[in-house]
Amino acid sequence: MKTNLETTANPLPEELAFLGERLTVFNDGDVGASERKPLAVFVRDEDGAIVAGISGYTAWGWLYVQWLWVDERLRGQHMAGKMLDAAEQEAVARGCHGALIDTFNPNADKVYRRQGYQPFGTLADFPVGRSRIFLQKKLV
Repeated sequence: MKTNLETTANPLPEELAFLGERLTVFNDGDVGASERKPLAVFVRDEDGAIVAGISGYTAWGWLYVQWLWVDERLRGQHMAGKMLDAAEQEAVARGCHGALIDTFNPNADKVYRRQGYQPFGTLADFPVGRSRIFLQKKLV
């Protein structure tokens, strides 16, 4: 088979979807079906605009929080903890036993630790001058 190596900053959505589908087929055959399912928690203002939110998914018995954002006006009001509580409750209802989150923000690290997450790894200088911290939590 002749091949051509291509590097791009502009992959087509269908190309990325193809990769995801192929990897899913491989992983499902290797370790069993992930039962991956999106999970989001939103906080909306009186006009319905999103002012905080979590986006992630559950798979293989784990909750992975990919994004967590809180509008500056709501920071310091434990909104991140409330959203994590809601996401964790939904994850438990889906049969999850653990949760995973990462950050390179020292303030977010403190919030996650207060929420019961424990670090299990760091990646120095990601970005330069900071460390990316990976945290996990056992769900009950």
